[in-house]
Amino acid sequence: QVQLVESGGGLVQAGGSLRLACAASGLTFGNYALGWFRQAPGKERECVAGISGSVGVTRYADSVKGRCTISRDNAKNTVYLQMNSLKPEDTAVYYCAAKFRPLAISVLTSAAAFDSWGQGTQVTVSS
Repeated sequence: QVQLVESGGGLVQAGGSLRLACAASGLTFGNYALGWFRQAPGKERECVAGISGSVGVTRYADSVKGRCTISRDNAKNTVYLQMNSLKPEDTAVYYCAAKFRPLAISVLTSAAAFDSWGQGTQVTVSS
Protein backbone atom coordinates (compact mmCIF):
# COMPACT_ATOMS: atom_id res chain seq x y z
CA GLN A 1 0.00 0.00 0.00
CA VAL A 2 1.39 3.33 -1.08
CA GLN A 3 1.76 5.87 1.69
CA LEU A 4 2.70 9.50 1.21
CA VAL A 5 3.48 11.81 4.10
CA GLU A 6 3.95 15.52 3.53
CA SER A 7 5.89 17.87 5.77
CA GLY A 8 7.32 21.36 5.73
CA GLY A 9 4.21 23.48 5.61
CA GLY A 10 3.66 26.46 7.87
CA LEU A 11 3.10 30.18 8.13
CA VAL A 12 5.38 32.46 6.14
CA GLN A 13 5.33 36.10 5.15
CA ALA A 14 4.86 37.14 1.56
CA GLY A 15 8.16 36.97 -0.27
CA GLY A 16 9.40 34.15 1.91
CA SER A 17 10.27 30.56 1.08
CA LEU A 18 9.24 27.09 2.14
CA ARG A 19 10.46 23.64 1.23
CA LEU A 20 7.88 20.90 1.30
CA ALA A 21 8.85 17.25 1.46
CA CYS A 22 6.88 14.09 0.79
CA ALA A 23 8.18 10.77 2.03
CA ALA A 24 6.85 7.74 0.18
CA SER A 25 6.65 4.12 1.24
CA GLY A 26 5.07 0.94 -0.02
CA LEU A 27 6.20 1.45 -3.61
CA THR A 28 9.14 1.12 -5.96
CA PHE A 29 9.77 4.82 -5.96
CA GLY A 30 11.54 5.12 -9.29
CA ASN A 31 8.54 3.63 -11.09
CA TYR A 32 6.27 6.45 -10.02
CA ALA A 33 5.66 9.96 -11.20
CA LEU A 34 5.11 12.37 -8.33
CA GLY A 35 3.11 15.54 -8.18
CA TRP A 36 2.34 18.43 -5.90
CA PHE A 37 -1.18 19.81 -5.92
CA ARG A 38 -2.92 22.40 -3.79
CA GLN A 39 -6.42 23.27 -2.74
CA ALA A 40 -7.51 26.57 -1.29
CA PRO A 41 -10.83 26.97 0.57
CA GLY A 42 -13.73 27.05 -1.87
CA LYS A 43 -11.53 26.22 -4.84
CA GLU A 44 -10.79 23.11 -6.83
CA ARG A 45 -7.60 21.16 -6.38
CA GLU A 46 -5.00 22.37 -8.85
CA CYS A 47 -1.62 21.23 -10.01
CA VAL A 48 1.51 22.94 -8.76
CA ALA A 49 4.20 20.73 -10.27
CA GLY A 50 4.92 17.20 -11.40
CA ILE A 51 8.01 15.09 -12.02
CA SER A 52 8.38 11.86 -13.91
CA GLY A 53 9.86 8.73 -12.38
CA SER A 54 12.65 7.88 -14.75
CA VAL A 55 14.52 10.86 -16.11
CA GLY A 56 12.87 13.45 -13.90
CA VAL A 57 11.00 15.46 -16.50
CA THR A 58 9.18 18.30 -14.77
CA ARG A 59 6.05 20.32 -15.42
CA TYR A 60 4.78 23.40 -13.60
CA ALA A 61 1.60 25.38 -13.35
CA ASP A 62 1.93 28.79 -14.96
CA SER A 63 1.14 30.41 -11.63
CA VAL A 64 4.30 29.05 -10.01
CA LYS A 65 6.79 28.93 -12.89
CA GLY A 66 10.02 30.58 -11.88
CA ARG A 67 9.10 30.46 -8.20
CA CYS A 68 8.86 26.73 -7.51
CA THR A 69 11.13 23.79 -8.12
CA ILE A 70 10.13 20.15 -7.83
CA SER A 71 12.82 17.55 -7.30
CA ARG A 72 13.11 13.98 -6.18
CA ASP A 73 15.64 11.89 -4.32
CA ASN A 74 15.10 8.31 -5.38
CA ALA A 75 17.54 7.05 -2.76
CA LYS A 76 15.43 8.59 -0.01
CA ASN A 77 12.01 7.94 -1.58
CA THR A 78 11.26 11.61 -1.19
CA VAL A 79 9.96 14.35 -3.44
CA TYR A 80 10.44 18.03 -2.64
CA LEU A 81 8.82 21.30 -3.58
CA GLN A 82 10.93 24.40 -3.08
CA MET A 83 8.73 27.47 -3.09
CA ASN A 84 10.20 30.96 -3.26
CA SER A 85 8.73 34.44 -3.49
CA LEU A 86 5.55 33.20 -1.88
CA LYS A 87 2.36 35.17 -2.32
CA PRO A 88 -0.83 35.25 -0.24
CA GLU A 89 -2.60 33.50 -3.12
CA ASP A 90 -0.31 30.51 -2.61
CA THR A 91 -2.14 29.83 0.65
CA ALA A 92 -3.63 26.34 0.44
CA VAL A 93 -3.34 22.78 1.60
CA TYR A 94 -0.58 21.16 -0.43
CA TYR A 95 -0.87 17.52 -1.37
CA CYS A 96 1.66 15.05 -2.65
CA ALA A 97 0.48 12.42 -5.14
CA ALA A 98 1.92 9.40 -6.92
CA LYS A 99 1.16 7.79 -10.26
CA PHE A 100 2.56 4.45 -11.41
CA ARG A 101 4.30 4.74 -14.77
CA PRO A 102 2.11 7.31 -16.50
CA LEU A 103 1.85 6.80 -20.24
CA ALA A 104 2.30 10.46 -21.08
CA ILE A 105 4.14 13.43 -19.64
CA SER A 106 0.95 15.46 -19.93
CA VAL A 107 -0.61 13.61 -17.01
CA LEU A 108 1.95 15.08 -14.63
CA THR A 109 -0.33 18.08 -14.20
CA SER A 110 -3.62 16.20 -14.00
CA ALA A 111 -4.98 15.45 -10.54
CA ALA A 112 -7.38 12.88 -12.00
CA ALA A 113 -4.46 10.79 -13.24
CA PHE A 114 -2.84 10.27 -9.85
CA ASP A 115 -3.62 7.16 -7.84
CA SER A 116 -2.30 7.81 -4.37
CA TRP A 117 -2.48 10.91 -2.21
CA GLY A 118 -1.05 12.17 1.02
CA GLN A 119 -3.01 13.89 3.77
CA GLY A 120 -1.72 17.33 2.91
CA THR A 121 0.21 20.08 4.64
CA GLN A 122 -1.06 23.61 5.22
CA VAL A 123 0.80 26.53 3.72
CA THR A 124 -0.28 29.99 4.81
CA VAL A 125 1.28 33.11 3.34
CA SER A 126 0.56 36.34 5.17
CA SER A 127 0.60 39.70 3.45
